[in-house]
Amino acid sequence: MSFLSIPILDLSLARNPESKPAFLDSLRNALLDVGFLYIKSTGIEDALIRDVISQGKAFFDLPEEKKLEIQMKNVPSFLGYNKLGNEITALQTDWREQIDLSTPHPLPTPSSPLYHNLLSPNQWPDTDYLPHFQPTYEAYIARMSALSTEFTSLIAESLLLPATAFDRFFDQNQQHKLKIIKYPDTASLPFSDQNQGVGPHKDSMLTSYLLQVPPHKGLQAQNLNGNWIDCPPIPSTLVVAIGQGLEALTHGVCKSTTHRVLSPQAGLGPRFSVPFFQGVSYDATFESVDVPADTLAMRDERLRERGGKGMDDVEFTFTKGRWGHLGEATLVNRVKSHVDVGERWYPEILAKVRAEQAAAKETSETLAEQKATKEAGKESNVGAKELAPAIRAR
Repeated sequence: MSFLSIPILDLSLARNPESKPAFLDSLRNALLDVGFLYIKSTGIEDALIRDVISQGKAFFDLPEEKKLEIQMKNVPSFLGYNKLGNEITALQTDWREQIDLSTPHPLPTPSSPLYHNLLSPNQWPDTDYLPHFQPTYEAYIARMSALSTEFTSLIAESLLLPATAFDRFFDQNQQHKLKIIKYPDTASLPFSDQNQGVGPHKDSMLTSYLLQVPPHKGLQAQNLNGNWIDCPPIPSTLVVAIGQGLEALTHGVCKSTTHRVLSPQAGLGPRFSVPFFQGVSYDATFESVDVPADTLAMRDERLRERGGKGMDDVEFTFTKGRWGHLGEATLVNRVKSHVDVGERWYPEILAKVRAEQAAAKETSETLAEQKATKEAGKESNVGAKELAPAIRAR
């Protein structure tokens, strides 16, 4: 059994004691079966949403040299502006322009772990050009931080856990991240056959919340059969994606679903979106919460219904035993995606990543050759059997 549509949950039902149990049941089913959902009635003011959209669009209208003043490779934190075609997902170029922001933090100390470089101040655009940009996005990040904390507590309750079950994985001043993204239509891209806005991937950490700016669709989630299900913009909603961190912490109860974004078709103009990514302490280790047996039984029942199949074959970031802390895995993932930052600030990590990718490619090619040889051998044997009767008849 595989999902064919994305569920829509009304968050106001979770704030009413009478309707909350039914909401939690719906949420639990969405977590077990889809790992992707819309939420409405979020409580975020319409005026703030309008400002977020207008200020985001205004950023991309800045002169190129003003955007490049805050480009990502200036600093080791992976915060800042990324020009078109400067990010990689699934070993392919993502055709999007973006700026990454986060909850504000001071610079790490010299004795901090290397992955604490991810905790740093933002690079903000020139206030002479965009005086309202920083206050707008600081307000939105604060509202989304509160919303994500509320939603994570609801996830815990839906799994029959205490509302505070995930609290120990957050820092007191937890970093959350946000991107403002512009996807040009295919007519604006260097190659007419390119349409990867962002390639197939799973989000990291716990949960992410996508504000889609109408009217363009492009976001798709992959179901168990490998089909891509559209997630079009729905006014006054956010799209919630479950992250790999939450899947790991819940023993696979919460499914992290592969998704992608296709570039708008030629002539439609750019697509804009603002994803918010709920963070987890970079110092957290690869623990799990004690999920009740009843909830684990629901997971096992779903697996049996699927014939034991997982959700997809995208690499799982948070493999237990490979990393000491979540921050290490996160840093390596960022280097993979942003090679220019890796070249400048993390050359040793980038060299290791490239070596692993080359080895994986070689293994994949060897397996493909072996499969082709085996198939050719089968065809040869079939041909010989078909000829045998004719030879005997002579």
